[in-house]
Formats: sequence, C-alpha cells, structure tokens
Amino acid sequence: MADADLDAIIRQLAKQQHKTLTAAVKKQRDRYAALGAKAKDAQGKQLYKQLAKDALEIGTATVKRLQMSADNAAYSHARAIRLATEVAKETAKKAALEAKVSKPKAAKKAAKKAPAKS
Repeated sequence: MADADLDAIIRQLAKQQHKTLTAAVKKQRDRYAALGAKAKDAQGKQLYKQLAKDALEIGTATVKRLQMSADNAAYSHARAIRLATEVAKETAKKAALEAKVSKPKAAKKAAKKAPAKS
C-alpha cells in the first residue's frame, strides 16, 4: 500500500465507509419498520412507517454527502501532487539551464585571473 497513490487510498476507504454507513442506515430503517409492525394502533403504525421512510432518505443523503466530500478530497490531492510535480520539473529545467549558462562564464573568469605561464 505504500506504493499506491494517496488519492486511490482515499477513494478506497470512502467506498468501504459508504458500504458500512449504507448498511447502518438500512438497519435503522428496518428497526423503525419493525416498531411500526409492533404498534397497536393505526396512528403508531403510520408514525413509524413515516419515520422509517424519513430515516432512509436522510441517511442516504448524508452518505452521499460524505462520499462526495471524500471524492473531492481525493481529486484535490491528486491535482496538488500533479501541480507540485510540474513545478519541480520546471525548477529542475531552469537549474540545468542556468548551470549550462554559468559554466562558460565561470571558465572565462578563471582564465582571466590566472596568468599565462610561458
């Protein structure tokens, strides 16, 4: 896993969390549905049925927001790494170019300072 990209790891962990959270939301919905089935009056059954429906809707929306947030974080990280790589390449090119340009000047200065021996 040390060789894997961090953005891929972020997406993988988010996928695992998505599955876990979805299962928890469905479990909560089933719990409210079971309470509705056990209710003795029609109003109680209707209340728990609506509660189960709302719990599923709210939970699903929350899971989607968390997934979107993880995707945004992974994308942002990948973009930042790509930008840092480009900047490092440009800096290396500039340093190599400056080294080529400064070598002949340094050689000329050294030749002028050193007296010619005959």
